[in-house]
Amino acid sequence: MILSFFSLLLALALDYRFAEPKKYHPLVGFGRYVDFLQQKLNRSDDLKVSSQTQFINGALACLLATVPIIGAIIIVQYSLPSIINVFIDAGLLYLCIGWSSLQQHARAIFDELNINQLDLARTKLGWIVSRETQELDSTQIAQASVESVLENSSDALFASLFWFMVAGVEGAVLHRLVNTLDAMWGYKTNQYLFFGRFSAYFDDVLNYLPARLTAYGFAFCAASVEQGKKALMCWRTQATNCSSPNGGPVMTAGAGALNVRLSEGAFYHGKWEVKPAMGCGEVAQAHTIIDSLELVQKTLLFWLFSIGGLVFVL
Repeated sequence: MILSFFSLLLALALDYRFAEPKKYHPLVGFGRYVDFLQQKLNRSDDLKVSSQTQFINGALACLLATVPIIGAIIIVQYSLPSIINVFIDAGLLYLCIGWSSLQQHARAIFDELNINQLDLARTKLGWIVSRETQELDSTQIAQASVESVLENSSDALFASLFWFMVAGVEGAVLHRLVNTLDAMWGYKTNQYLFFGRFSAYFDDVLNYLPARLTAYGFAFCAASVEQGKKALMCWRTQATNCSSPNGGPVMTAGAGALNVRLSEGAFYHGKWEVKPAMGCGEVAQAHTIIDSLELVQKTLLFWLFSIGGLVFVL
């Protein structure tokens, strides 16, 4: 456990120093392999193929995408001394974490909003969200940015740390791979509605506990006890109305902890879609982006002290 905690700290240090690799990130190669599997196994354009068969094909594709990689990691780990595995674990966990890159993207959006460069802010927001951004005003850009910081901190940081400590580097890598599959296949379109459903369910399962622990962390690390209570209240009363079973608790608790309200809607496929209420207080503004980054940073420190305490006690 102590060696694992050292690997975790080393991975965070690597992420802080280098952020995500700008070239030759393994997930790029993984994405190409996944696209190959999708082309071979997705039969959404064949009306003779049933939805059940499509679901099975999607499950098979998910397993073919993840099992060989996890198996290779296990084989390598069992063939090397523990001290070498410490550094291999740190390197692999570093590749699973995207916290520094998320901070860079969010601060870039804040910088553009700060000088009223809305076109550039919209463009940079489009790099980290799936919604359409070209019609958003400055407030809506800020709200969407805060949502992305809160939700992606769970996916790109806390869930990786959770699964690393629970199931080793294999758990962290599995989470990152399945999360990538969900990002690529988890759309409710004709092409992916049934084929991507297994990956989407699998991602929901893997993120269930980390998302809720992240939400509790936001509540605990709020600026005051009162705001912490607001975070829990928003989570309790608003999360069930959100479309994402794991994003809902994270975003509502985070917005409550910041005492702000997030987006009331978003543009998808050129159409404005109303979203359920998230948070309380004033509408999030540009400065809230920085506040959200600071909240995640405090929560990360809280997690590290908690994990470190458990490691040395146990």
